[in-house]
Amino acid sequence: MNHPSLGVVLMSVGAVATVAGALMYVLPGPGLPVLVTGLMLMAAGAAVRIIGGR
Repeated sequence: MNHPSLGVVLMSVGAVATVAGALMYVLPGPGLPVLVTGLMLMAAGAAVRIIGGR
């Protein structure tokens, strides 16, 4: 069974947090911090994936 790499997990969590932050930004709520955190998680995941290679 293949285990997902750390980069893929970070990008997945970041994508979910980005969507949630965007929804909370449009709807009443504190969406900007969640949106920024999600984008940073996706960027960190992409960096880990690129640097780590396969």
